[in-house]
Amino acid sequence: MSRVEVAAAVIERPDGTFLMASRPEGKVYAGWWEFPGGKVEPGETARHALDRELQEELGIRVKTAYPWINRAFDYEHARVMLRFFRVTEWEGEPHPHEGQGGLAWSHAARPEVTPILPANGPVLRGLELPLVYAISAASDLGVEDFLARLEVALASGRRLVQLREKDLPAADLAALAERAAGLCRQYGASLTVNGDVDLAARLGVGVHLSSAQLAMLGRRPDLPWVGASCHDGAELDRAVAIGADFAVLGPVLATASHPGAATLGWEMFSRLIEDCPLPVYALGGLGTDDLERARQAGAQGIAMRSGAWLN
Repeated sequence: MSRVEVAAAVIERPDGTFLMASRPEGKVYAGWWEFPGGKVEPGETARHALDRELQEELGIRVKTAYPWINRAFDYEHARVMLRFFRVTEWEGEPHPHEGQGGLAWSHAARPEVTPILPANGPVLRGLELPLVYAISAASDLGVEDFLARLEVALASGRRLVQLREKDLPAADLAALAERAAGLCRQYGASLTVNGDVDLAARLGVGVHLSSAQLAMLGRRPDLPWVGASCHDGAELDRAVAIGADFAVLGPVLATASHPGAATLGWEMFSRLIEDCPLPVYALGGLGTDDLERARQAGAQGIAMRSGAWLN
């Protein structure tokens, strides 16, 4: 049985809520909740199908939509490839036009609707991730300066931080990690520790795995968040296989820290993540001005180091 291509829409408002629809009576999984969308017809692109389906189902015209994750799923009655888009701008007020049981605005961390279609449930995890993954720079700024900038960034809305300080002695790193974890908890943000599963477990935070660790692990560490550094398609596949929550792929552009190193470029980046079911951050030579380009390429957003602490 071939896979049915489906365009699915995460229609999201600035407050972080997104729209879900209840499946009509008479359909498989009637009454279950799903992201709006529908089948890609012959000759259509997924984006064309998205625009058409949302006009037909909800009476809205899509103005801005970013390609996002792509999730293959096998139901009893069909094998589907769900191509998700994050719809951030549209015209009209969504209303059920095709007999849907109802519409509801929901939150990723605390969905107000149930039951949710099995293929869509794991997508909620990705929707908890922000657009920017900030990588620490304590070795450049000094520990106290970095912590001060971290607090300012958290107070301004930064929500995901990776502590990556390979030059710090183990005891100093542990002390910094404890203080950073405390600040992140205070502001409702998430912290990952680069490479140190034991330290992450001790602090109750996430871990960010190197590509070498990714190759050796047999399963996902039991931690709140697991990210993974990837450089090619094989490593992305490995991140999926162990159950990582997200990946970072790069370098996309040239970086000052690695002059002359090979880069992916946006075209290759987009090609590598085309069928990836994980949210993927673009990394390498990027700043906030590159966020729009990254999202157009299908990225979750951008990961950055020095640019994250310019406050």
